[in-house]
Amino acid sequence: MSSASSSVRRIAATVLAAGAIVSAAALPAAAHDGDRHHQQRPRVEISRVQADSPGREDRSNRSLNGEWVEITNTTRNPFNLRGWTLRDNGGNRYRFDNVRIGSRATIRIHSGNGRDTRTDLFQDRRDYVWDNRSDTATLRDDRGRTVDTETWGRRR
Repeated sequence: MSSASSSVRRIAATVLAAGAIVSAAALPAAAHDGDRHHQQRPRVEISRVQADSPGREDRSNRSLNGEWVEITNTTRNPFNLRGWTLRDNGGNRYRFDNVRIGSRATIRIHSGNGRDTRTDLFQDRRDYVWDNRSDTATLRDDRGRTVDTETWGRRR
């Protein structure tokens, strides 16, 4: 019985050791898969923000258009932003109409007045949107899901 008991112990130890090795190898792989899923770049993202308009802030249209947010399509396919929104912490919201952003293209959304083009859109506001010291730009899709955010400065 002693040799059978010894064999059973060796087999059990081998199975336990193999299980530990498989578990140790699987855990980092599973964690890595989860990280990759959460850290995927969005297809459309906020690529740059110019919150502090260059020069004197005098509420002129030129100064208002000096603050902007850039949105970039990181894919190879054009994308329609119809119904998407861009918001700040103060409740200001810009809603995209039938705006098509080309493959790997960037559009700039200015705060002031202007004529929309393929690369520049205008919110037609008479006041600044983005807080110079701290704010968050939030891009949401047509279902209200947050696609990307860009925060600067200290949170209030």
